[in-house]
Amino acid sequence: MKLAILTTAGVLLSVQPVAVSAAENADFVVVNEEMGVPVFPYDITDKPYKIVGPVKAGVRKATIFSKEPSQKKIYNELWERGEKMGADAIVNATYGDSHISAMSWGKTNALAFAVKFLTAEEIAAGEQGETAPAPTEYNEDMFKGANKVRGE
Repeated sequence: MKLAILTTAGVLLSVQPVAVSAAENADFVVVNEEMGVPVFPYDITDKPYKIVGPVKAGVRKATIFSKEPSQKKIYNELWERGEKMGADAIVNATYGDSHISAMSWGKTNALAFAVKFLTAEEIAAGEQGETAPAPTEYNEDMFKGANKVRGE
């Protein structure tokens, strides 16, 4: 009896948890393998999408002696904001060097666009995808309503 219970417990403990996300229901799941999140420094051209809205993030250093934020940390911040907006991916992500301000020992700002892929039904109905602006086209006005779904 004890052996059966221990064996069952051992089997239960050896089962790995599986992460479940909203993206699993999407027709097209895409992840930047290097970063582990669906954030890309370029546009996605092989799947049509709608622009959800602009995304803006700032990553701060803890102290003056802290390292600069990594690309992975910056992309994770962008993804958190995009995910809250209902995005499937973040495209055309860009960020600059960190700068010191009155409230921070160093902050790196990042900009991008959150997108939602068109479903098979939307494509079949003739809906056309959009194209996110390239980072070279970014301006301050584009990001005034950042981190909110367009039209809200």
